[in-house]
Amino acid sequence: MIRAENLRHVYKTAAGDNVALDGLNFTICDGEFVAIIGTNGSGKSTLAKHFNALLLPTGGKIFVDGLDTSDEKNLWRVRETVGMVFQNPDSEIVAAIVEDDVAFGLENLGIAPEKIRERVDLALDAVNMSDYKNFAPSKLSGGQKQRIAIAGVIAMNTRVIVFDEPTAMLDPIGRREVLTMVKRLHAQGKTIIYITHFMDEAAQAQRVFVMEGGRIIRDDTPRNIFTDVKEMKRLGLDAPVAAELAARLRRKGFKLPPKILTADELAEALQ
Repeated sequence: MIRAENLRHVYKTAAGDNVALDGLNFTICDGEFVAIIGTNGSGKSTLAKHFNALLLPTGGKIFVDGLDTSDEKNLWRVRETVGMVFQNPDSEIVAAIVEDDVAFGLENLGIAPEKIRERVDLALDAVNMSDYKNFAPSKLSGGQKQRIAIAGVIAMNTRVIVFDEPTAMLDPIGRREVLTMVKRLHAQGKTIIYITHFMDEAAQAQRVFVMEGGRIIRDDTPRNIFTDVKEMKRLGLDAPVAAELAARLRRKGFKLPPKILTADELAEALQ
């Protein structure tokens, strides 16, 4: 479980203080799939880095399994619990061979070599990349590189995985590959925190945080948030395509059920 209590983060700049997080209070339970959305500068990535203590609060607290992330003695236990996948796969890869890259985190934790081999093989199999274990990462597509980054987190066996815009630099095929992996990990019991600019991706979550100005201004189900198309536009965000089209059709006089979220729901309503 992750709990924030009046969480604040202030960046010191030459122009003065920049408040990135302004008094956040929330709880994320084990096994949840939470998406975080908001415009650029809303605080999403700053919040992401607090989940595994890459950043520490300048005010308030954040707890991972009851561990205060600000307490230095908790650092490794927090990072053994919460793994991170970032938006640029090229910046996440540190080794010249795929299997060495997946093993990197395990080696830093001092895991026995025979256990490393077993966990690397299992992780590569989980992301369907076993056939590429001896490849150079530079020879892989963007989607394949991101799957290798995910394999590295799987090998660490963290209970929570935070994805900070993992598909931002990928083509549509790569995006589908990564989202399929994310949904599979959630089905296996992992807690997923997923930051994205793609609303169709966020709609796959169980719960959505909407951020604005360093605050969480809405915390609700995807259906309740994304079918309020007018509010999404006010916030400068897109709605999923089906919800947007349903709203336009209603304005044209079509009698459609409220809160249509998916293409299948829209097709059924139109039939």
